[in-house]
Amino acid sequence: MAKLMLFDSTLRDGNHAVRHQIGKEQIEDYCLAMDGTGVHTIIVGHGNGLGASSLQVGFSKLSEHEMLETARKNLEKTRLGAYMIPGFGTIRDNLEPAIRDGVEVFTIGCHCTEADTTKQHIEFLRKKEKEVYGVLMMYHMASAEKLLEEARKMQSYGAMGVILMDSAGASTPDMVQRTVSTLYDSLKIHVGFHPHNNMGMAVANAYTAYMEGADIIDGTLRGFGAGAGNCQLEDVVALFEKCRIKTGIDFYRMLDASETVMPELMGRDMGQDPLSIVSGQAGVFSAFKLPVQKAAEEFRVDARDIFYELGKRKVVAGQEDMIVEVAEGLSRFAGGGPGNINYQLESLL
Repeated sequence: MAKLMLFDSTLRDGNHAVRHQIGKEQIEDYCLAMDGTGVHTIIVGHGNGLGASSLQVGFSKLSEHEMLETARKNLEKTRLGAYMIPGFGTIRDNLEPAIRDGVEVFTIGCHCTEADTTKQHIEFLRKKEKEVYGVLMMYHMASAEKLLEEARKMQSYGAMGVILMDSAGASTPDMVQRTVSTLYDSLKIHVGFHPHNNMGMAVANAYTAYMEGADIIDGTLRGFGAGAGNCQLEDVVALFEKCRIKTGIDFYRMLDASETVMPELMGRDMGQDPLSIVSGQAGVFSAFKLPVQKAAEEFRVDARDIFYELGKRKVVAGQEDMIVEVAEGLSRFAGGGPGNINYQLESLL
């Protein structure tokens, strides 16, 4: 098996869970605690990546420069990473400043069928001799064959690997097995997997992905992230080591960071609450949970119905405006009041 690389997105995906309000001292404390533990890179920034701080998806507490500069000053042995979705961020306004701020590893994401949008960004970063990986978000919405087609594009642009992002936590083990093996058998670059935990399968799906050839697992401490959270790094390291898969992680230091730094960073425990389970089942982006709850309260409809309708419409990240549209429509259809519409899962699967 290939050497495992663990990407740590606690200070990026975790920002979703606190409305992008991670502060300077929290970044300092986290980076100091995790530096040199053996994770490949610590990815820092707004939950939706570089350039995403906005009215549409939420403003960050700190500027990108403040976040990246703070992390850079407190990382000596571990790489500093950043994530960007073209459309939110640009080369001039975000990638170039991030390079000046000391970012060494970039992950460039797009909807799973739109790899073309990442071409200029991946090519730019490779010319700058940066480590760069493509990310196919909401991968459950495309066939393994289509995902391979998109991954090959990223490979041709110069990406050093392609990471499948289970943005909705909608994966089943057989889906992971089929998709990862298809990419691994056909690509010449790294394959990675970023699981979400909506149906409690993140660690199992990470293990399945590795066994099928993925050598990058992207997770967070305590599973801190959007919706029900991510693959919990402590859990997956414990599982890999028990299965005699060497991770290169200083496990005690990781556990110490989980115990000392994370309670202050999180403010609450992650978990599969009922609405997060529904979002995974419906195949809807995990970070929609909070705006869905808000819309459900405003229009007096059942938040679960909103998720199932969003799933039927195949809504993706960046289409947050659809949440209010759906809630308003359900309110008119149901005559107000929650629980009047009972969507059947069969319409989504």
